[in-house]
Amino acid sequence: MHVVITGASRGIGKEMTAQLRDAGHEVTGTARDHSTATRLNVSDPGQQARLAAQLQGRAVDLLVCNAGVYLDKRMDLNDYTAEVWSQTLATNVTGVFLSVQALLPNLRLAAEPKIAIISSQMASHARAPGGSYAYRASKAAALNIGRNLAADLKPEGIAVGIYHPGWVRTDMGGEEGEIEVDEAAAGLVNEFDALCIENTGCFHTWDGRVHAF
Repeated sequence: MHVVITGASRGIGKEMTAQLRDAGHEVTGTARDHSTATRLNVSDPGQQARLAAQLQGRAVDLLVCNAGVYLDKRMDLNDYTAEVWSQTLATNVTGVFLSVQALLPNLRLAAEPKIAIISSQMASHARAPGGSYAYRASKAAALNIGRNLAADLKPEGIAVGIYHPGWVRTDMGGEEGEIEVDEAAAGLVNEFDALCIENTGCFHTWDGRVHAF
């Protein structure tokens, strides 16, 4: 299986890359810097086009849209700027769509193609305790993109799943997180294995529970 994972230089992305490679799969991991073999700023159409050219003619069995930023963690309402919003939406929303758009020809070459979008429980309308406006809005938009992609791509046999990775002890999640990164990654990989055209459009947690929208 050939897997492409965006945001693979640290945290969950890095651990998923390692676990999938250990399981014998080929993984193309990307990052904004040179910390992976494939450089990709997911919000940059030119870099997306370059990645598509590099992978032209090669099947992608699973695309994991994992790249994301959390710029407004614990930010006060009065501290928000247009730049915080634009950077967050560019990476967490536009970046997801551009990644799918760029690699759709590769997914169409696979026997059972899948797209996994890493969203968050913070995307759920059922969970709105306040704060983190840009991050919450961006993850809700990513969830919405996933649901609509699932509808549009189902006739082609491309399954789309959206996932809450858990509150993970990473640089983004913080030391107060509830689970370790290896546990979250293993759970997500299991969820990707279970993703199929019958459950396309699902919004699941890392450990297989159905999440409220």
